[in-house]
Amino acid sequence: MRRCADVNTEYEKALGKNIRRLRMERKLSQEPAAQLQVRGCDVTRSALAKMEVGQRHIYPDELKALREIFGVPYEVLFP
Repeated sequence: MRRCADVNTEYEKALGKNIRRLRMERKLSQEPAAQLQVRGCDVTRSALAKMEVGQRHIYPDELKALREIFGVPYEVLFP
C-alpha cells in the first residue's frame, strides 16, 4: 500500500509534461523561471527543466505561480 507521503514519480512526470507543454505552446524559453523568481520562488532555469521531466518536486507556491504565469486554472496543470 502506497502512503500519501510517498512520491508518485509517474504523476510528477505527467505534471512536468503539462508544464512543458504550456511553456512550449506559449513559445517561452527560460522566461517562466525568471517569472517564478520575481514571484518569490527560488527556481533556476535548470530547476525548471528538472520539473518538466519529473526529476524535481514542485512545491505549492511554485504551482500557484505557474498557474498565474500561464494564465490557466489548476486543472490544466494537473494530469
